[in-house]
Amino acid sequence: MSHSTTRRNVLRGTVATAALAATAAAAQTEAAYAAPHGGATGPNIGILLYDGYSLLDPTGPAEVLSRLPDATVTMIAEKRGAVRTDTADVAVVADRSITEIDRLDVLLVPGAGNRGTIAAMNNQALLRWIRKMHRHTQWTISVCTGSIILAAAGLLDGREATTYWASADYLQSTFDVTYLPQRYVRSGKIITAAGVSAGVDMALYLASVMADDDTAKAIQLAVEYDPQPPFASGNASDASPQLKERALQLLAASQV
Repeated sequence: MSHSTTRRNVLRGTVATAALAATAAAAQTEAAYAAPHGGATGPNIGILLYDGYSLLDPTGPAEVLSRLPDATVTMIAEKRGAVRTDTADVAVVADRSITEIDRLDVLLVPGAGNRGTIAAMNNQALLRWIRKMHRHTQWTISVCTGSIILAAAGLLDGREATTYWASADYLQSTFDVTYLPQRYVRSGKIITAAGVSAGVDMALYLASVMADDDTAKAIQLAVEYDPQPPFASGNASDASPQLKERALQLLAASQV
C-alpha cells in the first residue's frame, strides 16, 4: 500500500471518528434537554425567559426551587438558546422552547424593564402559552413586573397582587387588580412577588408550601440567605421622592 493511500485511509478514519463523536455529543445534549437531573420525579418547574428580563427575577427563585427534593427547573423561551437580560450584559440559556412544553407543575414569569415588559405583554404567542400552562399548573408565580404580564394574559382579573413599586399604579389602573404593597401576595394558586429580590422570599414561601417549613428553612440555610444590607433603603414606602427618582434613573441608564 502506498504512503498516499495510507494517509487517505487515516484521514477517512479520523473524519469518521470525529463524526461519531459529534453524533454522540449531540445525543447526550438532546438527552440532557429531555431529562434534566436524570429524570427526576419531583415538581416540574418552568421559568419563562424573554428578551429584556431582569437577571435576579428568574435566577433567584431558581436557586431556591432547584433545591426542592427531586425538583427539575427548566429555563424556557420562545426558542432554545441564550436570552439576554435588560442590561444585555448577561444571558441565561433556555434549554427548551415553549413549543416543547405542554404542562408544568410550577410556572414562573419574571419581570423586566419597560422595554422587556411591554414587549412580553404584547406578545400574543407568549400570553397564549402562559394561559395554556396555567390551566394545569399547581402554582403560577411571578416576580416584579411579571405580574403585569400575568395580568395581560388575563390571569389576575379580580385578584390581589403585588409588583415592582414603580409599576403599582399602572398595574392597578390598567387591569382589574388590587395592588398590595407586600413582599409577596398569594391569591389562590397564583403568587406574585414584588421587585427583583422579593422573588427569593416568595420562592422560600413556595418551598414551604410544596414541601414543609423545615425543608424551606434548610434551603434558606443551604443558600445562606440572611439579608443584612448596609442601608435601610430597600422599601419604597420609606424612600424619599429624590431617592426614588435616582433609583429609576439608574435603572433606565443601565437598560438597553
